Amino acid sequence: MADRVHPRDDSPPQATELKPPPSQEEEDQAHHPESPKKLAGPQSEKPVQPPPGTYVIQIPKDQVYRVPPPENAQRFERLSRRKPRRSHCCCCICWLLSFLAAFLFLVGLAAAILYLVFRPESPDYSIERVSISGLNLTSSGPISPEFNVTVRANNPNNKIGIYYEKGSSVNVYNDGVKMATGSLPVFYQEKNNVTVFVTSLKGSAIELTSGVRTALVNGVSKGTVPFNLALRAPVKFKVGSVKTWKITVKVDCDLTVDKLTASAKIGSKGCDYGVDLW
Repeated sequence: MADRVHPRDDSPPQATELKPPPSQEEEDQAHHPESPKKLAGPQSEKPVQPPPGTYVIQIPKDQVYRVPPPENAQRFERLSRRKPRRSHCCCCICWLLSFLAAFLFLVGLAAAILYLVFRPESPDYSIERVSISGLNLTSSGPISPEFNVTVRANNPNNKIGIYYEKGSSVNVYNDGVKMATGSLPVFYQEKNNVTVFVTSLKGSAIELTSGVRTALVNGVSKGTVPFNLALRAPVKFKVGSVKTWKITVKVDCDLTVDKLTASAKIGSKGCDYGVDLW
């Protein structure tokens, strides 16, 4: 008796579909179908995962140090070497400025104290008398005039004396032409003192132009012959027991005389004063 042969099903077996296990929410829904479903909220963005084989290390921000890139490494090194030098220069300049400010403050303070203690006043000068000889205008030849000038010097300071040093000069001019020259005597003038002295001025072989000679003749005829006297005197002031450095006293006087003789009288006069401290 022959066996019955059944045809073999060659189709591949169907793969069973694996379902994920139900979530807690689905189980609750299955057990309690009447309960309302929760509304799904907005899903937060998931952080980007690093590629496989990498590690993520978290470091506090205050412990992160920046390193210059390789192309700026040489520049960074050069600037780093320069920084201490600049700081040193700035420090030196600051010290120097501070020292100068302190020095100027002390000098100003000392000057203010000296002024308040001694109350310095400028000396004043005036021309008291002029005697003239040797100014012969009748001849066309050179002249050698002489002037004896009486000067009154007043020192109004109560606590300061004046030393008149060597190197002074007194010149007499007429219309820009130097007629005679001389110097002041060397002496010491006490505080709060008036000193009157005579200085002799001489000129030698002075050639007068026709214009200057004519102006002098016209001045004599009018009784107003103009002259300018320029006095320069190096002095030292005695403040207490201390002498100052040399200071040049400058006096410029414009005056007129009525005639060119020993008995000449001064018609008008006016003097300007000044000092050169250095």
